[in-house]
Amino acid sequence: MKHTDIVHVLQQEPSLHEITVRGWVRSFRSNRFIALNDGSTINNIQCVVDFENFEEETLKNITTGAAIEVSGLLVESQGQGQKVEIQVSKVEVLGTADPEEVKLTILSPKRHSLEKLREQAHLRVRTNTFGAVMRVRSKLSFAVHEYFQKNGFYYMHTPIITGSDAEGAGEMFKVSALDPKNPPLDDHGNVNYKEDFFEKETNLTVSGQLEAETYAMGLGKVYTFGPTFRAENSNTSRHLAEFWMIEPEVAFNNLADNMDLAEDFIKYVIKYALDNCQDDLEFLENRLLEEDKVKPAAERQEMKLREKLHFVIDNNFKRVSYTEAIDILKNSKPNKKKKFNYIIEEWGADLQSEHERFLVEKHFKCPVILFDYPATIKAFYMRLNEDEKTVRAMDVLFPGIGEIVGGSQREERYDVLKKKMEAMDISAEELYWYLDLRKFGTCTHSGFGLGFERLVLFVTGMGNIRDVIPYPRTPGNAEF
Repeated sequence: MKHTDIVHVLQQEPSLHEITVRGWVRSFRSNRFIALNDGSTINNIQCVVDFENFEEETLKNITTGAAIEVSGLLVESQGQGQKVEIQVSKVEVLGTADPEEVKLTILSPKRHSLEKLREQAHLRVRTNTFGAVMRVRSKLSFAVHEYFQKNGFYYMHTPIITGSDAEGAGEMFKVSALDPKNPPLDDHGNVNYKEDFFEKETNLTVSGQLEAETYAMGLGKVYTFGPTFRAENSNTSRHLAEFWMIEPEVAFNNLADNMDLAEDFIKYVIKYALDNCQDDLEFLENRLLEEDKVKPAAERQEMKLREKLHFVIDNNFKRVSYTEAIDILKNSKPNKKKKFNYIIEEWGADLQSEHERFLVEKHFKCPVILFDYPATIKAFYMRLNEDEKTVRAMDVLFPGIGEIVGGSQREERYDVLKKKMEAMDISAEELYWYLDLRKFGTCTHSGFGLGFERLVLFVTGMGNIRDVIPYPRTPGNAEF
């Protein structure tokens, strides 16, 4: 039988026509009132049962967690909190849920900690919090593609298994078909990867940027949006081993153009979420307000969730050089009073999240784009400035989270790039194609990377990045 999503039912006016919905029971009160949810909205539909007209066995199986189909007239609700409800004429139990087992799970109708929800990740999307987060994640994902497609970008799929290290940091997961207990060795006693599946050492990708650059040199504007992997031993609330990365690359764009693109893109997708996820964002905002009530005043959020999102889209991003930012931080009260965990003492320091947040939240009070970083703390492919000390790199900083975007103008000069690779001990043989690209119509080009989960983390207001991924119990993201 054809059924209607609850999100659409709740938007309708009372009708004399029969309607059918399917979903999972959130509660069944007084053998009369069913709260039903199908995941299409944060809101439940109330289904009113005249228990005298139904078999007792059917009513016994309408328990929290059970899957049911309900048919009946959509009528004006007699209770508060909803405009319409279903006057039930037929109920079919599609899947039962034992009440005693439900009591042992997060489906039981009581408040559970996020830590408890992570322990039962296979059920957590049935809760209001994670249902809201995943619907927002889905809308943001759509907005990413919509933005680039509307602006003339071509979507490309970069390799997941690769022989190159885009970042030059070596923090990659190896991919091999060799016997780990007895691998073949070469004459020098090293693992002989020539006998491996790909006949060379290979890894899971950390970025699709290098390959995207080759496509930008032929198609002009491209973007990738796919899984990436980092073997970085950082077990924090903002790091994952497996995550999705958004990476546009644009031919003929310089660093200023790249900043414009990043600001316009971020504002677009956040506004899309505000326009299309109103109920879910309202729920998540109220959830944060309830959490803040039990926190010390100093730890409470300065802005409500949706206020923070408007803070981003309603303000121009302040553009500040790294050198200027260092001077501001060195002379700041937290630095002078040694209240930062990492004290800024000299030019060339790698900024921490606490420094980035200070610039955004306390000093400039708007989103900030830092640019022209020291070459020593950035990747090999970034365009070297004339001073040969800084590179045309940029980071976009947000309130509450710090860096959310990292990008740069790419080094287009063959000789300079080759020299930088040699200095950083990056194999020119492995990346011959990347160097070779600079021989044929080399031109200014730029791009950036945005970790999608960090964007979702910011928009939903969740505190741990593992709470915004669809299913955390993967090998790379199993630890909390």
